[in-house]
Amino acid sequence: MAEDNKIDLSKLRDEIDGIDASIQDLISKRAGIASHVAQTKAKSNSGGAFYRPEREAQVLRAVKSRNEGPLKDETLVRLFREIMSACLAQQKPLNIAYLGPQGTFSEMATYKYFGHSVSALPVTSIDSIFAEVEAGIADFGMVPVENSTEGAVNNTLDMFLSSPLKICGELELPIHHNLMSRTANLNEINLIFSHRQSLAQCRGWINENMPHAECIAVSSNAEAAKRAQFTEHAAAIAGESAATMYGLEILHKAIEDRADNSTRFLVIGKQILTQSGDDKTSLLVAAKDQPGALFHILKPLSECGVSMSRIESRPSKLGKWDYVFFIDVDGHKDDENLAKALRLLKRITTQLKVLGSYPKAVS
Repeated sequence: MAEDNKIDLSKLRDEIDGIDASIQDLISKRAGIASHVAQTKAKSNSGGAFYRPEREAQVLRAVKSRNEGPLKDETLVRLFREIMSACLAQQKPLNIAYLGPQGTFSEMATYKYFGHSVSALPVTSIDSIFAEVEAGIADFGMVPVENSTEGAVNNTLDMFLSSPLKICGELELPIHHNLMSRTANLNEINLIFSHRQSLAQCRGWINENMPHAECIAVSSNAEAAKRAQFTEHAAAIAGESAATMYGLEILHKAIEDRADNSTRFLVIGKQILTQSGDDKTSLLVAAKDQPGALFHILKPLSECGVSMSRIESRPSKLGKWDYVFFIDVDGHKDDENLAKALRLLKRITTQLKVLGSYPKAVS
C-alpha cells in the first residue's frame, strides 16, 4: 500500500511539473505579446499611455467571471495583477508615489493595486504625492480618501480643489492594526506612537487595555514603528510589515475597534480614462447660493437615473462659509444618462469639475 501511494504521488508530481512548464510557457508568450503591444503604442499617437487602468480592470473582471474554483477570486486577481505588472515592467516600470516611509498601509495599497514590479516612491505628505505626479516624476500616486470608521481624509479632498490631476482608479484595503514594541510587558509601556487616524480607529481598545499610556500622533504608522524602535517604554500601532521592518514584537494583533475597518484609496494621474464597462465618476460641485442648493444639485442626478454612492462637503477656500460638494456616482461621464445629468448640472452650478471616471475596484 505504501509503495502504491509513493507511485501515485510520483505521478501527481510529474503532472504538476508538466502543468508548471505549460504555465511558464504561456506567461512567456503573454509577455512577448504585451511587449509587442507596447511597441505598437509607442509608434502610434497614444501619447505614451502604455498603462491603461480600464483595460486592466476588464482583464481582472474576466478572470473573476471565468473562475470556477477551487482558488478564490481574490487569489486569482492577485496572481494576474502580478503577471500584468511584470509584463508592463518589461518596457518601463511604473513610478508610483505613496505616503511613506516604507511599511505603511499606503505602500500595501500601492503593491496590491499595481503589483510588485513597479518602482514605489515614498514621500512625506499627501501634498507631495500630488506634486510628484504633476511634475511627471511619478506616473501615478496612491492617496487615501476615506476610512470606514473615521470618514473622509480631508487633505486628499482639498488637494482636488486646485490640482489638475484626475482619478484613475480606486482600491479598498482592509486595515488591521497591531500593537508592537521592544517591551513585552504592557504595564511598562507609557507611550503609544501612531498616525492620528489609526489612534482614532483603535480608541476603544486603548482606553480599555492601556488607559495609562500617552498617545502621540505622528506622520505615518511606519514612522511610529521607527520611533518605538529607539524609544524606551514605547509602542507603536501599525501594520505587520512595520514590525518586521523595524525589529519590533507584535504584542496584540487586530486591535481596531471595528473588524470591518477599511480604507479606500484613489489612484491619481494625468490620464482621462475611457469606459471600462463598470465605472464610477467623481465630481466636484459648487452650488449657487440659494435655498435648497443641495436639492437642486441632486435633482438632475435623480431625474437621469444616476445612482449616487457618496457625498462630502468641504470649505471652498474662496470665501467664508462657502462650500463645495464631492460626489461619487455610478457610471462613466460619457454614459448617456450621466452625460445628460452633467449638462443639466452645468446650467445650475457655479462650478462643475469631473475629477475622473474610472473602473470600480476589482478585488
